[in-house]
Amino acid sequence: MSTVSAVIIVKNEEAHLAQCLSTLQWVDELIVLDSCSTDATCRIAESFNAHIEQVEDWKGFGIQRQRAQALATCDWVLMIDADERVTPELKASILAHIQGEPAIGRMSRLSWCFGGFIRHSGWYPDLIDRLYPREAAHYNSDMVHEKLLNPNNLPVKRLHGDLLHYTYDSMRQYLVKSAHYAELWAQGRQQQGKTTSLSVAFIHGIGCFMRMYVLKAGFLDGRPGILLALLSAHSTFAKYADLWVKGRAQRKDVEKIISISKSPTDI
Repeated sequence: MSTVSAVIIVKNEEAHLAQCLSTLQWVDELIVLDSCSTDATCRIAESFNAHIEQVEDWKGFGIQRQRAQALATCDWVLMIDADERVTPELKASILAHIQGEPAIGRMSRLSWCFGGFIRHSGWYPDLIDRLYPREAAHYNSDMVHEKLLNPNNLPVKRLHGDLLHYTYDSMRQYLVKSAHYAELWAQGRQQQGKTTSLSVAFIHGIGCFMRMYVLKAGFLDGRPGILLALLSAHSTFAKYADLWVKGRAQRKDVEKIISISKSPTDI
């Protein structure tokens, strides 16, 4: 019989972790990698008999998922976040999947946001690859929006059932999380030598709204749909604007260094 490790990376997730782990009591191993939480996260993980490790240095979501996977010992990895829940139908599909031939398990994620489940707006089905043979796949090293790599070209099979995702508890949480992701995204693009302009930021923001609210039928999600489209447009604009700001600051630093390095004879 094949075995499965549920692997979770966390920091200050006391509001969600118990509900998440309660839907994972059927797995063979619970792995929790904690980024030095200051709340009850680790105590909650201990109460579910999870294997807990802590790391102080944060190098992005991709690296953190790699570290967490390295702690797993079972045949299969189920990578999950603290604000997600495995439904009974998805559990049954996972258990059947891991007894078959090696393949990536792709699941639908259904998100709860601002008082209801979002079934349009491009949010559903939010297909994600989260179940895979431990020794055959791994995450890349991206700071944010990390991807599962499939170097052995394993087939991908769709699982039945939804992974429930409880995204944002409040507007403040959305804005804080969005700003954090925008900064990580801009840092990553700057390290790759990317630049942008405010006009590009504006175009991407408008495009995001039109795509979510019109093309992806966000209007069918009611008032939460238009709120999500507006907030997503703002977040998209913000990450490009942050890259533009970082680029200007970098150019100013270079100009200052060149100016200081000039001798009187060079002027």
